[in-house]
Amino acid sequence: MPLLYLLPPLGAVLIWSGNMTINQLTVGAIAPSSIAFLRWVLALAVLTPFVAPSAWKHRATIRREWPKLATLGMLGMALWQGLAYVAAETTSATNMGILAAMVPLLTVLLSALILREAPTLGGTLGGGVALIGVLVLLGRGNPASLLGLEVAVGDALMVVAATCYALYGVMLKRWPLDLPPWVVLYAQVCFAVLLLLPPYLLGPMTPVDAGNVGLIVYAGIPASIVTTYLWMRAIRQIGASRASIFINLMPLFSAIIAMLALGERLAVFHVIGGALVLAGVLMAQTLTRPLARRPSLRREG
Repeated sequence: MPLLYLLPPLGAVLIWSGNMTINQLTVGAIAPSSIAFLRWVLALAVLTPFVAPSAWKHRATIRREWPKLATLGMLGMALWQGLAYVAAETTSATNMGILAAMVPLLTVLLSALILREAPTLGGTLGGGVALIGVLVLLGRGNPASLLGLEVAVGDALMVVAATCYALYGVMLKRWPLDLPPWVVLYAQVCFAVLLLLPPYLLGPMTPVDAGNVGLIVYAGIPASIVTTYLWMRAIRQIGASRASIFINLMPLFSAIIAMLALGERLAVFHVIGGALVLAGVLMAQTLTRPLARRPSLRREG
């Protein structure tokens, strides 16, 4: 495999990891409901001149498939990104990166439940290992503290957000849409803007100023449009399964960026919990042998 094929997924994951730090920088600078809405308004404004003509040509299909497109926009854009901004108020960028790395594992588990894909050895063992890692992380190194509900709200919200994004990927596979990829993206962005409008209007509505415009631009263009292009290219070149493995680098990238930009420090429970989560995800991605083999048909006679 040419080394150049590794650049698109690496670039996408690096930008996503940077967005975890952006989430932290938004705290106090702009309300979560404001940046969640404004980033997709900006993405919509940038995409419209290029994609709207094609979307208009496929308007009949969009009209027929709008419930699916709306659901995808809600899961993959409104909830995944919106919950992350709220989570940033009570957790760290490092924790957010570690918990976001659960997406590939959750995708494997949800695929088994929804798509009826046979569970694998790695999916089962990796699920157990990653669950232990999540408990260590949520309990700040003391899983027993979970019994006393001593869990940061932001960590719990990131688990929900990761589940939403994993479900997004599964439903995207279950619902094959007869539309060009960029039209599918554009329609989802439109629905995400509509879904995020009520929370934005309910406020608090933070005005755009010199202190937050850069955060909105980064979230709306590199973290929304550029990453989508890079990820689509990565899937086309090396396949979805191999591309998803790169998501495992998010904790490392997020921790490095957070240390450089925010001065965050790694704690022992970060290392232990993150290592267990990553180990579980890698097991799920690499140990693909089914747990139960289908019985072979014996020939009669």
